[in-house]
Amino acid sequence: MFRSTKTYGHEIGLSCCFRQWRADSHCSLLHGYALAIRVEFSAEDLDVRNWVVDFGSLKSFKGRLEDTFDHKLLVAEDDPELDMLSSLAGLGLADVVVVEATGCEQFAKLIYEFAQLWLQDNGYGDRCKVAMVEVREHGANSAIYSE
Repeated sequence: MFRSTKTYGHEIGLSCCFRQWRADSHCSLLHGYALAIRVEFSAEDLDVRNWVVDFGSLKSFKGRLEDTFDHKLLVAEDDPELDMLSSLAGLGLADVVVVEATGCEQFAKLIYEFAQLWLQDNGYGDRCKVAMVEVREHGANSAIYSE
């Protein structure tokens, strides 16, 4: 099995704000991170160039990450303050993205799904798969999703 990784570090600027509304700690408050993301691709066979994935072809995938996380306020669809937080967009105070759930674990799952779809849409689906996605809040905290 061949594996290759693509990393979007903290310096890329995927700076987002969210809250974990169910938390019994300060994590229930709005807070933000410049997320770092690592996607691991795997394949039994390499392509004609001896690659798992052409890293140069990932521009649209990076765009999807930027559209979802870059200077965004992510709000869980079941957040009891969804309407109030979403109203910040109408006031020009936030670019709000509603997601199924918030937190590094859920962001890793969401990005895993983005990456799987990207592989299918770009002709890699028959040969490659996403092995795992890791999302880092900072150097000490991360979460990984894999199937």
